[in-house]
Amino acid sequence: MRVEELEKIAQAMVAPGKGILAADESTGTITKRFDAINIESTEESRRAYRELLFTTKGANEFISGVILYDETVRQECDGVTFPRVLESQGILPGIKVDKGAKSLPGTLDETVTEGLDGLRERFSEYFELGCRFAKWRAVIRIGEDLPSRYAVDANAHALARYAALSQEAGLVPIVEPEVLMDGSHSIEQCEEVTGYVLDVVFSTLKFHRVHLEGICLKPNMVISGLESSRQATVKEVAQATVRCLLAHVPEVVPGIAFLSGGQNDILATRHLNAMNQIGGFPWELSFSYGRALQAPVLESWQGRAANVPTSQKAYLHRAKCNGAARSGGYCESWDSVSA
Repeated sequence: MRVEELEKIAQAMVAPGKGILAADESTGTITKRFDAINIESTEESRRAYRELLFTTKGANEFISGVILYDETVRQECDGVTFPRVLESQGILPGIKVDKGAKSLPGTLDETVTEGLDGLRERFSEYFELGCRFAKWRAVIRIGEDLPSRYAVDANAHALARYAALSQEAGLVPIVEPEVLMDGSHSIEQCEEVTGYVLDVVFSTLKFHRVHLEGICLKPNMVISGLESSRQATVKEVAQATVRCLLAHVPEVVPGIAFLSGGQNDILATRHLNAMNQIGGFPWELSFSYGRALQAPVLESWQGRAANVPTSQKAYLHRAKCNGAARSGGYCESWDSVSA
């Protein structure tokens, strides 16, 4: 493990004014998004879409890294692999390595993320392909008598095993314990469960000798369930999230890059902005958004080459908005500005 290099990469991932683009959708997931805009999902259409994102001029001012998928990491733009295309712009290439959440035996609709088998060898290959960080997502549900300690422990164990192997290979692990928005739970319940999950995850990371100064945490925001009768305000979400993180995340962690978790692009930016306006925390508060950066891009693109310039403008606009939210400098009036 090259500790100094891991710390350097982790700090670059959460550099002030920048965040991470999550472009690691599986083939099944991106096919669903293409279906929504009547685009056939083929290897070439997926490649063309990713090329649109990765070649947007000026994005490196607001984007520190991009999470890739196994197919994408091997694709090219004008004979140059995507990791090298990103690297040439000063953007760190990363890779999603988990195999998805699978049913956890003995539970009621709970899951554990799989993909540890052969991971050491895959990490070695991904490092050679140019990747410098990785991502593994664990999924935790809130419900009646959920989450179970069994499910939280199983997912924390997998996250820690992955993180240790990632650091061994010289890649900074993004540790992503996502408490889902699905459900009718209150923001108070979300805060309680999120804090509990974070405690278990960090305890397990330490037990597995993961170097906390060389990771990036990717948690959910503390937010009301999608079906809750009372949706928390932007201010309430910001206050609850910051309070939860201060109580449960070690100060040595370089940065926290939130997932959007199903929030729309504008709300995800407003929440991040409100948190950074609070300030006073020991780590960088950043973003690692997928849909919240890409939704307006897909809507603009529609699979047509003629729409690429407009789509790149839309992507750059959302990246700029979130870059400003990193310092609490985002203005809601920008929401009405055409990309």
